[in-house]
Amino acid sequence: MTLLERIALCGLHRLDPETAHGLSLKALSLGLAPLPGIVTSPRLATRLAGLDLPNPVGLAAGYDKNAEAVTPLTRAGFGFIEVGAATPRAQPGNARPRLFRLSEDRAVINRFGFNNQGMTAIATRLAAARRAVPVGLNLGANKDSADRAADFATVLRTCGPHVDFVTVNVSSPNTEKLRDLQG
Repeated sequence: MTLLERIALCGLHRLDPETAHGLSLKALSLGLAPLPGIVTSPRLATRLAGLDLPNPVGLAAGYDKNAEAVTPLTRAGFGFIEVGAATPRAQPGNARPRLFRLSEDRAVINRFGFNNQGMTAIATRLAAARRAVPVGLNLGANKDSADRAADFATVLRTCGPHVDFVTVNVSSPNTEKLRDLQG
């Protein structure tokens, strides 16, 4: 890790976690973060569900909820990235604070609650992104939806043409009764 990276990381850790998260996305989208590029070798290359991945390590949904940094994230060394969760309508998510650092464990607890700008904004960004690795989308349902399965289908119809794969989020503990869909 370079001296500049250490200083930036130290600065981000002095901020509230959600503010630091937002600044890290902004830095990526502005090209201010050093990126390793695609990381691969014959031993790392993986074919999964019909997708050719340069390596098997991916970025899970939740970091770039609104597809704001897709192009740089596909050059950040991951074999694939997943954005979202995207819901049909924009929603604010849970009240702050909702992101908590566990410094000793080098981990975080995320209780965002599907905060996102909605499928139309996300689809527009996905369509414009230049992708170096496969990009997926996590499908979400609006908190106040009467038909969550229909929400998943609506997001898929709108955003599906711009992604390589999707995941359906039926396990988030932050959306009341969402886990009922698992049955």
